[in-house]
Amino acid sequence: MGVPTLGCTCRVCTSSDQRDQRLRPSVAVEWQTVEEPPRSHRVLIDTGPDFRQQALRFGIRNIDAVFYTHAHADHILGLDDLRPLSFSHRDRKLPLYSDKPTAEVLERVFSYTFSADATYPTRARVELLRLDGPVDVAGVTFTPVPLMHGNLEVTGYRFGNAAYLTDMNIIPDASLALLDGLDAVVLDALRPQPHPTHANLTDAIAWAEKIGARHSWFTHMSHEVMHAETDRELPPSIRLAYDGLRIPIEL
Repeated sequence: MGVPTLGCTCRVCTSSDQRDQRLRPSVAVEWQTVEEPPRSHRVLIDTGPDFRQQALRFGIRNIDAVFYTHAHADHILGLDDLRPLSFSHRDRKLPLYSDKPTAEVLERVFSYTFSADATYPTRARVELLRLDGPVDVAGVTFTPVPLMHGNLEVTGYRFGNAAYLTDMNIIPDASLALLDGLDAVVLDALRPQPHPTHANLTDAIAWAEKIGARHSWFTHMSHEVMHAETDRELPPSIRLAYDGLRIPIEL
């Protein structure tokens, strides 16, 4: 729901610590190719309802592709704000990747974009593609990592020595095998108390230790998590993420 949460005056929602002000979770993976001249590339994972605000704040002006984790509102509702960025893809449509159930929801919610009968003249120039294994984007491989979000199967992603695993409470054994040798992992950690579809802080610490990455970052925190207090209680290799955090990785 974002923090501050609408209608709430709790101590986290009224905190003066900027790290307690959380837009809906998303990540941008950025790199440069070694060609001459070097060319910058950027891939997004999820476009939530705050995507426009995030893009303006952090200078996102070009996108090579978007990967979706699942079809919940806080991860998809910024799709239409891809429109101005998609117009720059003159020779092709901007590729969007998701599993089949997520694609079906996107096609229904954004029917004016994806329907074969769509006539809206300035709809986003995007192409929705079903995931069927790893995807190469400008020389970087994005590998889908199946996760469980309660009873819903969702998709995490590995890229280079990093992985992004949000909105989950179970990592199947087969998916753990895809996470070997990570330097950085971003994990769902909703709140201190148990939750039926999200990892809580205790769960997230256990998953971080099982994965064994050098650095683990927790995301998707609710207004029941105060950044400064929680961060200092975590093990040394684990920290809470915050809006605008930049993590160097090897792709």
